[in-house]
Amino acid sequence: MNRANKRNELIQVGKEIVVQQGFKGTSLNDVLTKAGVPKGSFYYYFSSKEDFGLAIVDDFAQEYRDRFKTFLEDEKYSPLTRLRNYFEFKIAEMEAHHCNNGCLIGNLAQELSTQNELFRDRLNQIFAEWEQYFIRCLKAAYEAGEIEDICNFEVLAKFILSSWEGAILQAKVMKSTVPMQIFIKILFQQVLSISDFSKI
Repeated sequence: MNRANKRNELIQVGKEIVVQQGFKGTSLNDVLTKAGVPKGSFYYYFSSKEDFGLAIVDDFAQEYRDRFKTFLEDEKYSPLTRLRNYFEFKIAEMEAHHCNNGCLIGNLAQELSTQNELFRDRLNQIFAEWEQYFIRCLKAAYEAGEIEDICNFEVLAKFILSSWEGAILQAKVMKSTVPMQIFIKILFQQVLSISDFSKI
């Protein structure tokens, strides 16, 4: 296996372990053993554990960038249906993992944002990028006549992301997706004032 493939395998294994155990709780030895890489070879692929962690973050960010595009930019559906499809998909994913994993970016934000400036900056950039997907989808919903005029799409997008991440965190604690389901109901029926929820 060439260097790029082995590096990617380390990232995928690391991502799987970090989402379950946290960054600090992740042992490089465990990652290397699971990936089948000799212990002395780690620094051939990464300059440090921090460099490795940032590579995991960037890989996850790309995965979610693709996911947001798949759901929120799918013009086969109306904008609000796209939004609901995304949230419903995330609930199904959470249930498939028995509410254990949650959101890697959210997990790391809680764990590292006050302790590591490089991680904090990168995670903040990712959240800002995610907000842009919500902003564009909300604007499309307004242009399609699905929602009434909203004075500040940016503020609403921040509210949606913050509330959603909080719902995911609570779902992990409760081992139930009920907080995520409540979030969706409140968002569509009260915040966006959709009277007939069944139509989206």
